[in-house]
Amino acid sequence: MNKQHNDIEDLINDFLAKVDTATLLLEKKFGTKNILRLWRSNQIQRCGDITSDAQYELHGVGCIVHLATESVNFDYGFNNRIDGFDAWRLYIYALDRPLTYKKFCDKKILEKEFNDLILSKKIEKMSASDSLYILASNPHS
Repeated sequence: MNKQHNDIEDLINDFLAKVDTATLLLEKKFGTKNILRLWRSNQIQRCGDITSDAQYELHGVGCIVHLATESVNFDYGFNNRIDGFDAWRLYIYALDRPLTYKKFCDKKILEKEFNDLILSKKIEKMSASDSLYILASNPHS
């Protein structure tokens, strides 16, 4: 039985951990975590296999990695960063895990809590030209 998580920061950390897992698989297969350039230069197909039980699907500035039992959809950020997220990506991630993130399968609740994180400065824009957010740097570390 899955444990319910009602904290948006748990959702974000879980999402980022899954992106790390996915991009490490990409790096092992293709030599880089960001495979967009390979696709755009016709070195790889838009969709394909990473391993026997993992596939990738590139889109716009991002990638969906389908693992054996779940998927993660992320965008590559400024300077090939992979630690970015937005409310939409978190919502899709929660929908794929309703037993764990039931609360965040309600888009309005997720968006409210996401906006609360922005107001409390716990998350910040990755860059001025990016629509992604990152966890705010801890000024005390």
